Amino acid sequence: MIASGTLLARYEDVRRATAMLAEPLSDEDCCAQSMTDASPVKWHLAHTTWFFETFVLEPYEPGFRPFHPAFRVLFNSYYNGIGEQYPRSRRGLITRPGMDKVWDYRNDVDARIESLIVICASQPGSQTREIERLIELGLQHEQQHQELILTDVQHLLWLNPLRPAYHDDSALLELQSRYLEPAPLHWLTFQGGITEIGNGGTGFCFDNELPRHRQYLEPYALASRLVTNAEYMAFIDAGGYQDPALWLSEGWAWLHSDNQAVQHPMYWEKRDGTWHEFTLYGMVPLAPERPALHLSYYEADAYARWAQARLPTEAEWEHAAMSATCEQPDARPADAVAIDQLYDSGWQWTSSSYSPYPGFNAQPGALGEYNGKFMVNQYVLRGGSCVTPPGHTRATYRNFFPAHARWQYAGLRLARSMQADARL
Repeated sequence: MIASGTLLARYEDVRRATAMLAEPLSDEDCCAQSMTDASPVKWHLAHTTWFFETFVLEPYEPGFRPFHPAFRVLFNSYYNGIGEQYPRSRRGLITRPGMDKVWDYRNDVDARIESLIVICASQPGSQTREIERLIELGLQHEQQHQELILTDVQHLLWLNPLRPAYHDDSALLELQSRYLEPAPLHWLTFQGGITEIGNGGTGFCFDNELPRHRQYLEPYALASRLVTNAEYMAFIDAGGYQDPALWLSEGWAWLHSDNQAVQHPMYWEKRDGTWHEFTLYGMVPLAPERPALHLSYYEADAYARWAQARLPTEAEWEHAAMSATCEQPDARPADAVAIDQLYDSGWQWTSSSYSPYPGFNAQPGALGEYNGKFMVNQYVLRGGSCVTPPGHTRATYRNFFPAHARWQYAGLRLARSMQADARL
């Protein structure tokens, strides 16, 4: 059981961090929706609150009454077990309730959750443990939405011809520049064999990280860092976007679809002959040393082919990350070079389709819809990014998006099969 003071402090910290993300934004910023895949900030603020109200307060608060009955539908994302949902593509049309009402909603639910935490402290038992589990799940869910708030806002502001900055704090900009001047790329070799994949610890994990299971890996090599902007620029200059031999058939069709004009990563833009990149801090000159980000799976895969490499499988990525972080010290090669940019730069596409692990069982009830029902037509990304909340990453974390997704902080780390290149 989690100590009530610890859980209460964590709850307050996470909820406060979400509110702080909205501070640089106007009410107009918070209401707009840039595309179907993104959501308005107002909706994120309300939906994360809805999660606590629906999955914690409704079943466990004495004398529960909803803050507003209509919110059950308005801010339900995709939980069919809960009931109807307002269409995702029309979330930007929810001009009412206004922001004031959404903040009232958050404050009301916060007070009630905090009271429930205090009550649980005096009533140890199986019900208290379940309430604490659900609150922790809600906090992890909210941290996912903290990252989505930033990625969705960036896409929204990018569509504005003024290219306004989300934040102009140079100290915060430094956070995104912390990986300048990367170390030279090295190839880390791993002998493979039978390894265990999946979460086996005592801390929090999502159900899609379970169960821990054995998997056989052929010998492989993994790049010590992510591909940089300069390296990706070489792919563009070499005609990578014009060479069909480098692209999956679906990726080539995506490049040439009616609503696409893809010739470079999503937020790159040429101004007076010089490449710039749109960031949360506005349009800045493209930094050659930074990781190439906002890439689709198609682009990551095409670059890997051009570089005579491939994308790692998620099992290879996890095996390498576990050994690099000494979470599996017995698996660490004696001559291994440290693996850089595992969690703090960009999510890394893998070649693995998002599917259940052997023996996977979704949890019962509506919460079983959290991950399991999305295990089709998606690819797994591993690691974390510069906008992932601190403490929200681990080697077994499975992020996932469809192959065309570009607005997330997704980059690539190259892999090679040992048998395919004797030079390694």
